[in-house]
Amino acid sequence: MSPEREAPVDLKRDEVARLAEGYTPDMVRFLRDMIAIPSESAGEREVVDRARREMERCGFEEVKVDGLGNVLGRIGRGPTVVALDAHLDTVGVGDPSTWTRDPYRGELKDGVVYGRGAGDQEAGMAAAVYGARIMKELGLGGEVQVWVTGTVMEEDCDGLCWQYILRERVLAPDVVVITEPTNLGVYRGQRGRMEIEVRTQGRSAHGSMPDRGVNAVYRMAPIVADVERLNRTLDARPDPFLGAGTVTVSEIRSTAPSLCAVADSCTIHLDRRLTRGETADSAVAEIQALESVQGAGASVTVLEYARPAYTGLTYPTRKYYPTWVLEEREPAVAAAVAAAEQALGARPVVGRWNFSTNAVATRGMFGVPTVGFGPGNEIYAHTPDDQCPVAHLTAAARFYAMFPRAFAAAIGN
Repeated sequence: MSPEREAPVDLKRDEVARLAEGYTPDMVRFLRDMIAIPSESAGEREVVDRARREMERCGFEEVKVDGLGNVLGRIGRGPTVVALDAHLDTVGVGDPSTWTRDPYRGELKDGVVYGRGAGDQEAGMAAAVYGARIMKELGLGGEVQVWVTGTVMEEDCDGLCWQYILRERVLAPDVVVITEPTNLGVYRGQRGRMEIEVRTQGRSAHGSMPDRGVNAVYRMAPIVADVERLNRTLDARPDPFLGAGTVTVSEIRSTAPSLCAVADSCTIHLDRRLTRGETADSAVAEIQALESVQGAGASVTVLEYARPAYTGLTYPTRKYYPTWVLEEREPAVAAAVAAAEQALGARPVVGRWNFSTNAVATRGMFGVPTVGFGPGNEIYAHTPDDQCPVAHLTAAARFYAMFPRAFAAAIGN
C-alpha cells in the first residue's frame, strides 16, 4: 500500500477517534438493548427489528430484511462492496444457577458490559453500525459501499445465513469482515468442522434375560474408546497455523422398549474439527476405518440441517463447514492490519479463531476474501461470563470506519 493511498486515512485518524469516543454511549445503549432481547437461533425476529431501527436512526441509506431473516444496511454507493458481518442470534443460558448476573440485563460494571450475547456477538453489531456511521460522516467511504449484515442462525448452523445471501444473490461482497470476538486482533483463518453420527444396531430383550438380546450400547463402547484414541492420533499431526484436527463424542443416546429392556440402538454424536488438508470425505473415512466400527457394522452419517428460520423459510444444508485460511500477503489481510494499526496505534496480533464462524461459508464455500476483527475475547463465548469491554467497542468502531478505504487502497481502487 503506497504512502499516497495511506495518507487520507492518516489525516482522518483523530477525527475517527473523536467520533468513536463520542458515540460510545450510543454503542453501549444499543448493545444492552440487544442483550435484553432473548434471541436464540430461529428466534431473532425482535432483535433483527431492533438492529434495523438502529441502522435507520444512524442514517443508513438502505435497510432491508431478506427471506431468511438477515437484516442488511447500506452506506455508500461505490463499486467496491465491503460487508461487516455480525450474527444476532445467541446460544441459550444453560443452567441459570451458573450465572452471577442476569443474562438478559446487559449489566454495565467497571467498563465492561455483561450478558448473553455481549461478546458473542452482539458487540460486533453495535460497533459495526457506528463504524459505518462514522465512515459516512467523515467521507471515508470513497468508491466503496459498506453493508452491515445482522445475520441469523449462526449458532445453530454457522454460515447458513451467508449461503442464503450469496446463493440467492442478496449481496455480492468483494470482502467480508467477520466481527466475532478477536480481542482486537486480525484473524485470517479457522479450522472447519462437521457433525457426524455413528449408530449401532442391537436387538431388544427383557432386562431379566439380557443374554437373549444384543445390547447396542455394548457394541458402541469400543467405538467410543477408538474415537478417543483417534483424537490422540490427530493431535500428533498439527498444522503450523491452524493446529491439529480434533474429534470428540459430544452426545450418546440409546433406545429400548423400556428401562427394563436391552438397548436395541445406540447413537453417538461426533464433533469433528478439521485442520488444513482434512475434508468431509477424509474425516468420514477415518471413522469408517476404525476396527470397532467395522466389527459392529455401525453406520456413519454426516448430518443435515433443515430447521425453519423465524421467517418460516427452511434452507437445508449438510453439516459440513469447511476449513479456510487467507494468507498474510492477501489484500484483505494487509488492509485489515493497516486499519488496525490506525485504530489501535500499534500493530495488531494476526491470528486465528479456535471456534467456527460464518466465514466457513464466505471464504470456505464461496471463496470471498474474509478477515476477522471484533471486540471482546472468544474465551468468554458460550460461558456465563459472556462480556465485552466498552473500550473494545470504541476501538472496533474506529477499525470498521477505516477498513473500507484501506481495502479499496489495497486492491488499487
